[in-house]
Amino acid sequence: MTLFTLLAMAGCGTSRMPRPQGVPQAGANLELSCVPYARARSGIELRGDAWQWWDAAAGRYTRARRPAPGSVIVMARTSRLPSGHVAVVSRVVSAREIRVDHANWASGSARGRVAQDQPVLDVSPGNDWTQIRVWYPRINDYGNTVFAAHGFILPRMDYAAR
Repeated sequence: MTLFTLLAMAGCGTSRMPRPQGVPQAGANLELSCVPYARARSGIELRGDAWQWWDAAAGRYTRARRPAPGSVIVMARTSRLPSGHVAVVSRVVSAREIRVDHANWASGSARGRVAQDQPVLDVSPGNDWTQIRVWYPRINDYGNTVFAAHGFILPRMDYAAR
């Protein structure tokens, strides 16, 4: 099965289909959902909506409370995110800030686009990444909404990371 076929088969609660083959780059003129983008970037072979990844990873991939480059942060399903959201950690900036690459985070004309190296802040009282704020390029700032996050899925099973 080609990467294009895999990307076309799943989404982050949308019917948008990717146009190019391979892993899309930021700024490309494409419409893509977070799930196929995260799957292609991380190599994590999970299916279903973004919010389902956390439970689906149990026993197949390491689920961690701390970010690592290449891991996927899984955001919970809410009224604002009915399908949840997943993003790939591109780098860890500090104990409370990471950068992510993700697709379909923006709204309006930017909906379905890939954004790279976007800041995400841990705002949870226990510094456990269960509550986060996400950068919105359109306003050049973090959004006001605090989103619930399940944690991070590592692209391989590594019991030492738990």
